[in-house]
Amino acid sequence: MSTSRGASGVQVALIALFVTALVTAQLTATKILGFSIPFSLPVVDDTLILPGASLAYALTFLASDCYAELYGRRAAHVLVNIGFVMNVVLLGLVWGTIAAPAATSSVDPGAFATVLGASTNVVLGSLLAYLVSQNWDVFVFHRLREYTAGRALWLRNVGSTATSQALDTVIFVSVAFSLAPEVLGLGSALPVSVLVGLAVGQYLLKLLIAVLDTPVVYAIVGYARSRADGAQPTTSAD
Repeated sequence: MSTSRGASGVQVALIALFVTALVTAQLTATKILGFSIPFSLPVVDDTLILPGASLAYALTFLASDCYAELYGRRAAHVLVNIGFVMNVVLLGLVWGTIAAPAATSSVDPGAFATVLGASTNVVLGSLLAYLVSQNWDVFVFHRLREYTAGRALWLRNVGSTATSQALDTVIFVSVAFSLAPEVLGLGSALPVSVLVGLAVGQYLLKLLIAVLDTPVVYAIVGYARSRADGAQPTTSAD
């Protein structure tokens, strides 16, 4: 458990990164991305199709894993729950702005609502996926920490993120896109093959980011501890 009497610069930076990535993911969720890859994979072939939120949302796991390692399980759960509230605040502000009357000099209100006003199912899918996956990430991270007696940071970073991202992907794609096909410009329910392709593409990218960000996690944790800024190794009691 941290014994810091005040928030450190690293702590504030991690909170800022987490919340910024989270709200960015909410605002970019409805754009569908397509990345060509130089080889073919089962289900996705040679193109990874995934929601735009995937890029920003993957950063929230980097921030929360660093935060959990430095400040403990309870502090990480607080971060996750505050992030959820901030997500709701963001949605309220966006919907309030959409509902407010537009001046004649404004950008087209319809286009504004189309870009920022995510469908109800996308919102429900993202919020539900967030609550489940982020809390699971913190839980698994600390279970692995206890199992390895505080060693193998790479294992808990990749292991917790890999499992939590799988939960997040299944929940989000199932709720947001199977129930809201208009997001993709389709007039009927999405075929199962399309849903599976969305899920696989999203998960592969998130898993790749989890592996590649491991050195970054080591660097952040090492820097925080070397600065002796109040971030102490946690115990299983955290």
